[in-house]
Formats: sequence, structure tokens, C-alpha cells
Amino acid sequence: MSLPPPGLAFAFDARIAVAPPCSVGPTRTGERRVIAITGGTVAGPGLSGRVLPGGADFQTIEADGLTLVHARYVIEAADGALVYVENTGLRFGPPEALERLRRGEAVDPGLIYFRTAPRFETAAAHLAWLTTSLFLATGERAPDHVRLSVFRVT
Repeated sequence: MSLPPPGLAFAFDARIAVAPPCSVGPTRTGERRVIAITGGTVAGPGLSGRVLPGGADFQTIEADGLTLVHARYVIEAADGALVYVENTGLRFGPPEALERLRRGEAVDPGLIYFRTAPRFETAAAHLAWLTTSLFLATGERAPDHVRLSVFRVT
């Protein structure tokens, strides 16, 4: 008898404002980029509030266009509680769509596979559920922001 597959429960949507990328250039592991997080909003049944400025997304773009993302930032919940976020994942798609993203152009999110696994830390007891569950997110990169839909794995 096999175990039931996990499900997904919608937690919140995030719109994360970002600055233009700062490219370190090609390194042994690929092109390194740092993208400053300048603010944003979070809204949903699990969490609402704002993204504080000061975080960043540290990216490595491999030769085939695969982008490895590693973002770190803080969410201030509507009640003032702070939540540290560390979000890792990847983005990949057809070369022409990836090149348009790199130029800062809008791209149909259906062309791009963009998935992450956010982890949360908080001192707020009422948000402790964020620290004891796994989460998955689907994303979209726009010229000046990233949109994420975050789901708790049930």
C-alpha cells in the first residue's frame, strides 16, 4: 500500500520589487548576478504584509541558461511580526525567452519554468507554522518585480 501523495494549500502571493541586476560577470560556475530587493507586498490567507527593502537575490546563470536563484529577505507581517525568508530554486526556458528576460523584457510566464522552495524563520508564535512545514512556490519574473505564489505542502 502506497502513501497518499502530498497536496498543496495556497498560503500567499508575493510581489517583490527588485532593482536592475548587478552582474559580477562570468565565473567558473556561470555568470554571477546580485539583484537588490527594494520592497514589495505579501497577501493571502496565511500571511499578509510587506517585503522590507534590503534583501537580495543571488543568482548563477549556467551556460545553458539555467538560472539558480537564492534570495534572502524579510517580510513584515501586517501585525508587525518579522519573518526571515530564504528562497532557493531555479528558472529555465527556451533560449530566446531567457534572453528576453535577461534584457529586462516581459516574457509570458507560461514559457518559463520558475519554481522555488522558500524556508521561513520567525520569533512570532502565531506564525510558527511557517517554520514547521515545507513550501513550494511558482514564480514570474517581470522587468521590475518578481511574483510568487507560495503553497504549503500538506
